[in-house]
Amino acid sequence: MMIKLYYGLTTLLSRFKCIVKGVKLGNGVLFKGLPSIIKKTSAIIEVGNNTLLNSSNYGYHINMHSSCKLLADRNDAKISIGSNCRIHGTCIHAYNSITIGNNVLIAANTQIIDGNGHQLSFNNTADRIHTTDMGKPIIIENNVWIGANCFILGGVTIGEGAVISANSVVHKDIKRNTIVGGNPAKLIKDAN
Repeated sequence: MMIKLYYGLTTLLSRFKCIVKGVKLGNGVLFKGLPSIIKKTSAIIEVGNNTLLNSSNYGYHINMHSSCKLLADRNDAKISIGSNCRIHGTCIHAYNSITIGNNVLIAANTQIIDGNGHQLSFNNTADRIHTTDMGKPIIIENNVWIGANCFILGGVTIGEGAVISANSVVHKDIKRNTIVGGNPAKLIKDAN
């Protein structure tokens, strides 16, 4: 029954992609549970072939606090997710652009957001509430593994094959084939 429900949802959303301009789902995209997919009119959201967006705790090894959320929050924002990825209970929020390569693993409760929401506005902090941030692009290269409960912040590139340990905050570039962890994320091992 559960597989039929997932298959039905995937089929429904795959047919829906023809109706929603700017949302492109590759072949074999699988949704477990119902994700939240929100975009501005001219924003773009792309998901590559055979990628899983898991919003269900059923059969998942840790507690997932919410469903997957893809939010392209500005008219020119872009979220691009590659093929063969597994993304569990993660928020991907683009003001500018977030690019995720192929074969990327992202564990539950991870937040990937390329902007701060508001500008710092130190010259007029009372007006901060009325400001918006434009964001800085995030690039997550192929074969990256991001552990549970991580924050990936704007303006960073995570190099191919890198591993981000659980509960890490990434605020600067991460070299390829390294393991980083902590808040802020620091080098644990360099396999280069």
